[in-house]
Amino acid sequence: MPIELNISLLHQFAVLLLLALPLACVAWTVTHEEVFREPREMCKEESEKARSVFVRKFFYLFTCEYCFSHYVALLALWMARFQLLYAGWRGYVFAWFAVVWVANVYMSGFNRLRLEIKHENVAIAVEQKELPEVQGSGPRA
Repeated sequence: MPIELNISLLHQFAVLLLLALPLACVAWTVTHEEVFREPREMCKEESEKARSVFVRKFFYLFTCEYCFSHYVALLALWMARFQLLYAGWRGYVFAWFAVVWVANVYMSGFNRLRLEIKHENVAIAVEQKELPEVQGSGPRA
């Protein structure tokens, strides 16, 4: 029978939610933001053209936020020594999958927010472009 942790479930849940924040930040930044564009493009090219399946999969991991978040989560769990529900290796396995899932929920929400902001900016730009045309075609005194 697995040994349960002596930490309250509420505390574990809070740590899970907090630990997923920097994990999501790192995974999103590496796989989407401009600062890592060149290495990401190189990894994308290698993931498509390398001869070895192992090499292709290795480089693909740096282009997919979901895949990359698994590896970032391993590092975060190792650094934080966070275990979920059980002490020992079982707690690390539960924590690993849980923190990856929560981080990906955060990244999905962030992506949705960015799409909505981009859509609003495009709509505003279209309105601003049409506004002078409408004002200029009105009745003149």
